[in-house]
Order: sequence, then structure tokens, then C-alpha cells
Amino acid sequence: MDLLYFVNFHLAPGLVLGAIYALGAIGVTLVFGVMRFAHLAHGDLATLGAFLALAVVQFAGVSPWVGLPVAMAGAAAVAIGSDRLFYAHLRARPLIITVIASLGVALMLRSVVQIVFGVDSQSYARGIVRPDDYWGVRLRDRELLTLLATFAIVIALHLFLSRTRWGKAMRAMSDNPDLARLSGVDTRVVTALTWGIVGAMAAAAGFFLGLNTELRSMMGWQMLLPMFAAAILGGVGRVEGALLGGLIVGVVEESSVLLIPAQYKSAMAFVILLLMLAVRPTGLLRGKVL
Repeated sequence: MDLLYFVNFHLAPGLVLGAIYALGAIGVTLVFGVMRFAHLAHGDLATLGAFLALAVVQFAGVSPWVGLPVAMAGAAAVAIGSDRLFYAHLRARPLIITVIASLGVALMLRSVVQIVFGVDSQSYARGIVRPDDYWGVRLRDRELLTLLATFAIVIALHLFLSRTRWGKAMRAMSDNPDLARLSGVDTRVVTALTWGIVGAMAAAAGFFLGLNTELRSMMGWQMLLPMFAAAILGGVGRVEGALLGGLIVGVVEESSVLLIPAQYKSAMAFVILLLMLAVRPTGLLRGKVL
């Protein structure tokens, strides 16, 4: 096996998959950083976002890229609504109750997708797309755009959190909610803003996964564990950690087929998750402990 073979069949697909995991992991890390619980509905929220973009494509006959902002806005609204309806009144209760409630929300979102769109696999566009050759590295346009869009989103979110008033308010609430409240931070607005960003990131992850593979009603549930593994690997509460963790998990998954059968590669996320929780619970960039 030469270097180009490894790059084309393992490294490049792993980076693309890792970028998708990273977008999902950003939502996971923001929920835990601000709300302090593991959001089990995150994968199905990503599925909903992917199918919202499909609905735009089917009904308006436009490019999938036109459906992306609609999907992000729709998923953001659903995330905010889910918090108001199912999570807000549980904030004073033990966090495990909210975690279980999020599992119920996941089942509801999945059922809605299956009722409206069915259970068969679908895609944004038909036909075979041949990859372009970049000095021996073969990438399809959608894969290159996935990588570029992921890095652009991460940079934009990092600038928002570090430079804007509401971004700093989110960081303050993540560090110490009581002190942020005493300092005049409107926690209700910050919570709604956080859920809006979480929903948008989940929709982006679902969209890019559907764009590079296919849309299935279980796609989000199957990527939930890798997203959590990516968030914990990079450091919970760290956006840049989510990106790093996602890329590592994606590359490890795609490279693992060199040693184990392909049907077991999804177990690598579970292995990474267990190793990080046992060896370094704060992650590579020293985030919060989940």
C-alpha cells in the first residue's frame, strides 16, 4: 500500500467524516458547557435538519445548498422549542431526568421524520459524481466543500464566542452560571441562543452527512456515539476541541479497516470514548468532565 492509496481511501474520507462529526460535536459540547447535561436527541436533531433540506430540494427544485440555511433555521427553532417544552421545567431537578427526557425527544423527532419522509434511503441528487484529481489526491467537490464549510463554521463560531457580547455571555454562563446571573447576564436569552446554535450545528452535520452518503431516518442516531466521542476526546466545552476530536475519530474509523473488518469500524468511537474517560477525562484540550 503506497501513500496515495492511504490518502485517497483512508485519510481523505476520514477527514471528511471527521469534519461531519466535528459539527455535531460542537452542539454536544455547547449543550454540556452551558446546560450541563448530555443531549441524547442531538443525533436525531441532525437527521431532522438533513430531511428539512431534502424537503426544500424536493418542493422547490433548488440546489441542496439553498436548503442548508433553511434546515439550519428550522432545526434551531426546533431545538429552542424543545428546550421550552421539555427541558426548561426540569432545570431544578436532577440532571439525569433531563437526559432521559432528551431520549424521549430523540424518539419523537425520529418518529416525525419516519412518518413524513418514510424509512427508505433518499438522496439530494441522483447520479455518480466523479472525483477531481489534486496532484494525485482524489476528492469530489462535495467532500472539499464539506471540509471548507466545517473550518469556516468553526472559525466563525470561535470569533463569535470570543469577540461578541453574547458570545462572552455564553462563555461566562458556561464557566459559572450563578456568577453570570449576578453579573447581569440574561440567562434566558443565552439559553435560547445556545439552543439555536446547537440546532443549526446539528442540521449542518446532518446535511453534510446526507450530502456525502445518503439520508436515512437512523443516520443521526448512528452518529451520536462518534459525536460524543469527538467532544470528549477534544475536551467538552471547547469548540476547537470538538473539531480536533472529530477529525481524529473520523480518521481512526476509516483507517481501522486496515486492521479489522469494515463492519466493526464504528466500534472505534466506543473504544476512543472509553480510553479517554479512563485516561484523560478532560480531553486533549482540557475541557470539562462529562
